[in-house]
Amino acid sequence: MNFFERQAAARRSSSRLVVLFGLAVLGIVFAVDFAAYLVYGIGEDPLPGERAALLFTTTVLTLGVIGLGSLYRIASLRGGGETVALQLGGVPVSADTQDFNLRRLRNVVEEIAIASGVPVPKIYVLEHEAGINAFAAGYSPSDAVVAVTRGALDKLNRDELQGVVAHEFSHILNGDMRLNIRLMGVLFGILMIGLIGRKILLHGSGRGRGAGAILVAALVAMVIGYIGLFFGRMIKAGLSRERERLADASAVQFTRQTDGLAGALKKIGGLDEGARLADRNDAEEVSHMLFGDGVGFSGLFATHPPLLERIQALEPGFRSEQLETLHRKWMDVPPNGLEEDVQLGLAPKGAGRLPSETTTFAVTPPMVVAQVAHPAPDDYKRADAIVGTIPAEVRALARRRDTVMPLLLALLLDDDKRLRTLQREEIAARLGLAMAEDASQLRAQHLADLHAALRLPLASIAFPELRLRPRPELDVFLDTVEAVVHTDGQVSLFEFCLARLLQVQVRESLDPSRHARFGRTKLTGVKREVATLLCVVAQCGHDNEGDARAAYLKGIERVLQHDHLPYLPRKEGVLALDAVWAPLDALDPLAKQAVVEGLVATIGHDNQVTVAEAELLRTICAVLHCPLPPMLERA
Repeated sequence: MNFFERQAAARRSSSRLVVLFGLAVLGIVFAVDFAAYLVYGIGEDPLPGERAALLFTTTVLTLGVIGLGSLYRIASLRGGGETVALQLGGVPVSADTQDFNLRRLRNVVEEIAIASGVPVPKIYVLEHEAGINAFAAGYSPSDAVVAVTRGALDKLNRDELQGVVAHEFSHILNGDMRLNIRLMGVLFGILMIGLIGRKILLHGSGRGRGAGAILVAALVAMVIGYIGLFFGRMIKAGLSRERERLADASAVQFTRQTDGLAGALKKIGGLDEGARLADRNDAEEVSHMLFGDGVGFSGLFATHPPLLERIQALEPGFRSEQLETLHRKWMDVPPNGLEEDVQLGLAPKGAGRLPSETTTFAVTPPMVVAQVAHPAPDDYKRADAIVGTIPAEVRALARRRDTVMPLLLALLLDDDKRLRTLQREEIAARLGLAMAEDASQLRAQHLADLHAALRLPLASIAFPELRLRPRPELDVFLDTVEAVVHTDGQVSLFEFCLARLLQVQVRESLDPSRHARFGRTKLTGVKREVATLLCVVAQCGHDNEGDARAAYLKGIERVLQHDHLPYLPRKEGVLALDAVWAPLDALDPLAKQAVVEGLVATIGHDNQVTVAEAELLRTICAVLHCPLPPMLERA
């Protein structure tokens, strides 16, 4: 499956979750009603109307408890991935950390993020967890968090750590992360009755006349709670196991080697700590989103395939006896990831090269669609080259709290001196003269000659630090971005899209749960928006109207081949795109695939795609939540 097919499958899983949750609720309601019926029927025979009233009351109360429990937990998770990481005791990894293990982790995460075409997620470490584990959490790539345990940092070498992180990025890219966090909220509701009974038993029921009845009710609630627990575990296991297999396969496709991921799984199986988390309650709630089984479930309740099966999928000849041998070896000398890096020569490599800005190449719609959210080894080399080519002082500016805003504003400043002066005035009016001066100086000193392929990755590196700013500052910043882009209405398509991307990512990080959705709109409902997007892209890429029309027709034929939508140049240029982003982003995944194919056909209609056009395509795809890796010029 490609990215769009996996997104469609994730949407179907969301629907399946609703059905399974409904069945679980019916089971709990039936159990409560049955218990009430038995208790009420012990004495004299009640009248039929009284029995019906009783069952109606217990049904309503049960549904209320379940519904309120789910709504409470969903509301508590509105903060997205960071909320989950903090709940589990995660500690954020600062951009300027001096801990070599943490720097190695940050380098691996940034490399995979750039190779995947998504913003660099926040990074957390579960410092008090000795087991080898990790998870990705959040509603969208813009609020994603990647967290690893201290055990993973200390015991895994760089290849193994990369395999684990690539596995988690698969969950980010394929929509699993969104489903997982919703699952946490929904399942909490069906556990509520059991939690209430447990709380009453733990804190006592007093010694009054009704103490015995309260105790019996609490015991009944506990028994019914186990029904909810049973259904919850079954739902998590049913939705999680196959996704873990796919994430393992995706991690191998990302890194193009099995040794790293297989090595991490062997260490989980060969070490006493394994993948277990210390707090069993927290571990159970997030068990479906962990890299390894953090609780110890097996059989029907297992959220992960058996460990040996996962290893054998990567190394078919591996046997359980070899795992025992590793266990005995590591009992005497536990593994040390950094020492293994030295022995294996796993220092970051600089094998990739950036293409010249005048380079052209050909792409086809199927070729680009296959690359969406699917980085290959060349992308990792390109990501390494990108990080290595961005000057160290510029990377440092992107990771500093006081310079991240002026740096991003500097990316949007125009080459035209007169227009740049007007843009500085807009910045000064909203964020102060000092911010305007800093942005202007940063552009002149560091960004004037920045390679086109470096602008989007630089924004990606800056994003984690940007979203740490207070919300009022971010609101003013976004207002300033809009003003800078629209200063005189003469805006390049890339500047417009980059500004829009900043808007999308920051807005999503501020209120992640609000923006978490799988689109359902069909192409028939957005014909005008598709035509506007392809028309503007064709206009901006060609000075000659005949060439622009040919490019547009090539793209529209790919998306809406049965409709005759003529080429109508938009007088407002890129500003016409303001009205298209939301409808196009709400498309069904497979419909969105068709739009991406149309974009590729428009940009590449003459078989001559420039680096700037490729970066433009990547930016538009990022705005539409279809992340493209950095290297499109593949054979």
